Amino acid sequence: MIKAMRTAASGMEAQQMNVDNIANNLANVNTTGFKKSRIEFQDILYNKIRTAGSLSAANSKIPVDMEIGYGVRPVATTRNYGQGNMTPTENPLDLCIEGNGFLRILMPDGTYAYTRDGALKLSDDGRVVTSDGYVLDPEITIPAEADAISVSIDGTVSASVPGEIEPLEIGQIELTRFINPQGLNAVGHNLYTQSPASGSPVSGNPTEGGLGRIVQGYLELSNVDIVTEMVNMIVAQRAYEINSKAIQTSEDMAGIVNSLRR
Repeated sequence: MIKAMRTAASGMEAQQMNVDNIANNLANVNTTGFKKSRIEFQDILYNKIRTAGSLSAANSKIPVDMEIGYGVRPVATTRNYGQGNMTPTENPLDLCIEGNGFLRILMPDGTYAYTRDGALKLSDDGRVVTSDGYVLDPEITIPAEADAISVSIDGTVSASVPGEIEPLEIGQIELTRFINPQGLNAVGHNLYTQSPASGSPVSGNPTEGGLGRIVQGYLELSNVDIVTEMVNMIVAQRAYEINSKAIQTSEDMAGIVNSLRR
């Protein structure tokens, strides 16, 4: 009965983590470029009481195992990098990535981070930056006298400058992809960093090498489906209740044993 309590307790802990993850998905339903995640679980080691293939008292082979499991444990958080819906903003610095690529961001410590959040801004010196002020890499600087900015699907950035008939090409946006994006580290602020599991970054111009393309004046919404997450939350809640009921049942059984008298 103590085993049953511990097994059911592992189920409650697992479902609590499941609900925590679902809550995070729902909290970020309006976060630009957010990718939903889910928890994966595995069963824990088994206590083998009788092994299949061993001999019985009648000298015949036992056809199946007799074993009792010790519960469940969370083993991974997998992120769904499916494309979110695009929403128009009419802001020339809002860029939506249609495909598998990430924007590369230069961090203050000189390292790189990667993002799907294309809500870019201008710094006081005209550089294109994220909402937190991190610089887009390769660096792009918009001339102070520019009265219009254009970003093509292949990442070419042009600016219309008074006195010039043709727009001036002022920079090139690159995208980066990973062979295993599931291995990226989510560090908050809509940023991911490379890890040994993600593989090396592969960078290039949009529309090349499966990186996707740039759509100006749009943002990618979160790919969280509210209805699906609410259903998952109900299922997790019911599983939590069932495990708590197993603990209560084990406690009742232990109480019956303790009340036995000669």
